[in-house]
Amino acid sequence: MFKINTLTVKNFMSVGNQTQAVDFDRKDLTLVLGANLDQGGDDSGARNGTGKTTIINALSYALYGQALTKIRVDNLINKTNAKAMLVTIDFEVHGISYRLERGRKPNVLKYFVANQEQEHSEEQQGDSRETQKEIDKLLGMSHEMFKHLVALNTYTQPFLSLGDKDQRAIIEQLLGITLLSEKSESLKDMIRQTRELIKEEEFRIKAVEDANKRILDQIESTKKRQRLWQAKRKEDVTKFKQGIDDLSHVDIDQEIKNHSLLEQYYKKQKTIQDTERWTQELDKDNTKQEKSITRLDQEIKLLNEHKCYACGQDVHNDKQAIIVQNKTEQRDEALNIMVANGEQLNAYNLIIEEVGEIGSAPRVFYDTLDRAYNHRQSLDALVKELEQRTDSINPYDEQIEDMTNTGVEDVSWNNINDLTNMQDHQEFLLKLLTNKDSFIRKRIIDQNLTFLNTRLTYYLACMGLPHSVKFMNDLSVEIQELGRNLDFDNLSRGERNRLILSLSWAFRDVWESLYHPINLLFIDEVVDSGMDSSGVESALAVLKKMSRERNKSIWLVSHKDELAGRVNNLLKVVKENGYTSYDTDVEIV
Repeated sequence: MFKINTLTVKNFMSVGNQTQAVDFDRKDLTLVLGANLDQGGDDSGARNGTGKTTIINALSYALYGQALTKIRVDNLINKTNAKAMLVTIDFEVHGISYRLERGRKPNVLKYFVANQEQEHSEEQQGDSRETQKEIDKLLGMSHEMFKHLVALNTYTQPFLSLGDKDQRAIIEQLLGITLLSEKSESLKDMIRQTRELIKEEEFRIKAVEDANKRILDQIESTKKRQRLWQAKRKEDVTKFKQGIDDLSHVDIDQEIKNHSLLEQYYKKQKTIQDTERWTQELDKDNTKQEKSITRLDQEIKLLNEHKCYACGQDVHNDKQAIIVQNKTEQRDEALNIMVANGEQLNAYNLIIEEVGEIGSAPRVFYDTLDRAYNHRQSLDALVKELEQRTDSINPYDEQIEDMTNTGVEDVSWNNINDLTNMQDHQEFLLKLLTNKDSFIRKRIIDQNLTFLNTRLTYYLACMGLPHSVKFMNDLSVEIQELGRNLDFDNLSRGERNRLILSLSWAFRDVWESLYHPINLLFIDEVVDSGMDSSGVESALAVLKKMSRERNKSIWLVSHKDELAGRVNNLLKVVKENGYTSYDTDVEIV
């Protein structure tokens, strides 16, 4: 049995931060009436927008992660508080208790079995598809079926208004044909795999045949690589022997000494090069100072003749003396620089004399001193490489032997024949599961369709609808009145609602006979829309009998105040200050 016990909501649609709860563990008919105090309440007849449909939307969201009506998930969050939306549902399946906690901002999806939270991997947290698949499997019904069996709502498109494809999907699920479809999908996967195996085997045989044609060419090509390998080994052996011979003639002590002499040679060479460069710079500076002295002598001579050295005009005695003194000091400074340069030149010449002739650079065998010190290791390494290369075996010898001994591979078609027979068998089974004329489908349809039509006829009579409605073997629906075939839209609004109710109840009877009973039934404003008093009375009679004789918890959402005296229980949904509250006796923890 699928038994829904309680539902709690917080910050869901019009419900605010104060948690509201509804107890479904009842066996009676409950009338759900609204009172919008923000618009005057009962006295003004304001009953719209109170949050009655919020209950079944919360039920739908808790179980399936989506509202019953076409509302985006983020729009289910209370607009005033805009966060911390949480819906919790407690239910039982075959005597085992379950709980779902689902919410947004933050995302929450907790799944409890017998009060034990189920562990999920990191990628299964929040609105997890994998977790939802597990929940759907537990419930055993699709969201679309839930709308027709548990939560009948005026916003839900009536079954008879759906397209043929959607109607067939619901009927097939209801009658158990969906199980055949699921098995047929598995069988299709098996057929697909068998076809792939056949193709793989065909490709394998073609590859073997191509390989047989190429085998001789491969042997010849491998022999060529064999000869190239042998030639390369001979070349390497010769190179290693020559390297060993060269290293054997190296006087390593003299080699190390020569590296030390070479380092000294490079140091002396750098010293001489640096000294010569510095000497050239001093010579250039002396030339510069000599030119400056010559220029200053000429300027001093003119100044002594009281003539300006720049323009040739007369210069006064007091100014002439100052300029002559300045020019004389510049000339003396230049002479001092030349003297200092001369002393530095003498010092550089002494350095060159001390260095003396460096001669030619010593000859070495190794590029660096480290390699010279590793001379013995290098020689041992060459000897080892020579031994390894000499003893190495041509890898192509074994390949040539294997290809020569194996030869052309035998081609067998036995596997393809076996796979083809398996494919034929699988396709035959698929036809049994999917063909409309299959005796398996016919047996299931005939067995369950008869019961569906019987229950539908019974409820149509209870609702006082004179029309005959029957499901045909091809799963189409036939509506007749006095021998005339009609469409669903030919019926009046009230007649359509009577048929919608009858069809939902008949669906439910078939579902419970094939799968398991369901304790809860919601009828949301269907009796309010276009149905006369006779139809309302008939619907109430069926619902009361259903709750009384079959122990169902039935909830009738309506705007009809006059129904309050006709039911066992009343749930008042109050809208005040923008928030919805439920008059319920469920304890909120």
